[in-house]
Amino acid sequence: MKEDSEELKRELIDAAKNWLAIDGLWFLEIEKRYGLDIALECDIAAWKEFSRIEAERIMNRLSLPPCGGLESLETALNHRLFSLLNTYEIRKPMPGVMELFMTTCRTHAARERKGLPLFPCKTIGLVDYEIFAHTIDPGIEVECIACPPDPLVRSYHCGWRFTIAR
Repeated sequence: MKEDSEELKRELIDAAKNWLAIDGLWFLEIEKRYGLDIALECDIAAWKEFSRIEAERIMNRLSLPPCGGLESLETALNHRLFSLLNTYEIRKPMPGVMELFMTTCRTHAARERKGLPLFPCKTIGLVDYEIFAHTIDPGIEVECIACPPDPLVRSYHCGWRFTIAR
């Protein structure tokens, strides 16, 4: 049985790489044809829908309760496609606060290998994490700690803070 679960994990990681590859290829083609601003607009529109869909599917698959707070959000974040590809750290500095720090980012690594500039993903991240978190629990607030185009003078690619008043 262990071999089956290892094979399934390899297949999931491969599927996540394919998902990220098509996302990146699509973005680069739009950027090449229409420029960065239009590519970002299109990407934001796509992420608005995808983030909600991904959160809803994770909630259904794991039977997470609606309005499950930061505990449900943490569980859901650990089941996102990116969790198979990037390394990240989740911290809980105080009650009602959870922080996510992406320590390696496959998107940025690919752009670096291709000699492309740092991807300005902050606006997309704000949309993505806010919609994802609000789908899990509308009471969760999202704040960007740092994310490109912010200078990379830190030990992580991006950092996000999630708070809830309950």
